Amino acid sequence: MAKLSVELNRYFFEEARGEKVSLGDIFALTEERIFGLLFVILALPSALPVPAPGYSIPFGIAMFFLAIQLILGRDRPWLPEKIIKGSMPLTTVQKFITKGTPWLRRIEALTTPRLTYICTSPGGKVLIGVAIALMSISMMIPIPGTNTLPAMGIFVTGLGLFEDDGIISLIGLLVCALGATLSISIFIAIIWGGSSLLDIIRESLAK
Repeated sequence: MAKLSVELNRYFFEEARGEKVSLGDIFALTEERIFGLLFVILALPSALPVPAPGYSIPFGIAMFFLAIQLILGRDRPWLPEKIIKGSMPLTTVQKFITKGTPWLRRIEALTTPRLTYICTSPGGKVLIGVAIALMSISMMIPIPGTNTLPAMGIFVTGLGLFEDDGIISLIGLLVCALGATLSISIFIAIIWGGSSLLDIIRESLAK
């Protein structure tokens, strides 16, 4: 199968598409490694350093559903019809893909099937599913700073899942752990006051 960046550009730029793209349309993109594909596509808008208002919560919900099914060992995903029929303008999808393709290709250059048991074994899927479920919950919380890093973790983990590359998935899990640390520090700062990890990073960069 062609690299994901090639498939995405072929599907959304080279082939005739309607003005709207639904999640159901994306299901038709591949019959293989569908979970990894969906995690990559759904995490992409929030993982990019560009405004993506309105997508973190619905996409976070969709990824949470998918992560639970990955934990339960399903081979094919199921989503409520309302989510499947949800859509966004084709031009918006193309904008995200254009912004994300250079980053995606850099990661793809490093991918190859290795430590595949991390992506294919029941235990590996449970670990990946739990991490993505937690990051999806973080994305659903409308607090600045709790979206981007968790989405990046899901994106990288999903790409490793798609490519059967356990090393890339492990890197993604590490990013998820960093995302969890950042989100927890933000919650603590909001509830008990003080500086969050994000505040500390901003202050360090400002010096």
